[in-house]
Amino acid sequence: MIVVTSETIPGKRIVRTVGVVRGNTVRARHIGQDIMAGLKNVVGGEVREYGKLIAESREQSIDRMIEHATDLGANAIICVRFTTSVMMAGSAELLAYGTGVVVTDE
Repeated sequence: MIVVTSETIPGKRIVRTVGVVRGNTVRARHIGQDIMAGLKNVVGGEVREYGKLIAESREQSIDRMIEHATDLGANAIICVRFTTSVMMAGSAELLAYGTGVVVTDE
């Protein structure tokens, strides 16, 4: 599956659009991560615990978006974007979305 943020894919021709495809995940913070993040607020530096959490969420959202696109018959996704929203205190949703398309070689 080709996944790009652009509207076109070099060397490929879009022959059909299957529609909007998406994948999301909702994650909650862990008390252990909050403790480590709190310590980072005191001494400064990267909060790796949250970085790892958001990276895992992003990958899971992409995987789910690809699965959705595959189910619709797409072999590529263009115009991929990400958005987040707070669901409740301590948890957030990460949504990946784009346009599922069928492409062929030019």
